[in-house]
Amino acid sequence: QVQLVESGGGLVQPGGSLRLSCASSRNIFDFNAMGWYRQAPGQQRELVASINVGGVTNYADFMKGRATIYREGTPKNTMYLQMNSLSPEDTAVYFCNARILRENNWGQGTQVTFSS
Repeated sequence: QVQLVESGGGLVQPGGSLRLSCASSRNIFDFNAMGWYRQAPGQQRELVASINVGGVTNYADFMKGRATIYREGTPKNTMYLQMNSLSPEDTAVYFCNARILRENNWGQGTQVTFSS
């Protein structure tokens, strides 16, 4: 059983930055791909960014130019999402995903909320 633990969410002001982390209990290079998804209240979960085992990255249109997804292997085995120029529309629970073949593994999520 793979364990994924997210951290780094919290309160942020418009225009601010956050770095989310996803620590894996398994070697991250065992995964075919990893990614960040988000789910806002009343909305479906949507892809934010992904990175495959070869290091190829992909970003949702709404996040292009504002985020960087990257990872660190053993011993940290952690994936990150650096987000900049955040806006209230980015309010959501952000989830880490790691896929091995057809098996999807999810973290518990970390909340990103805006302060006025």
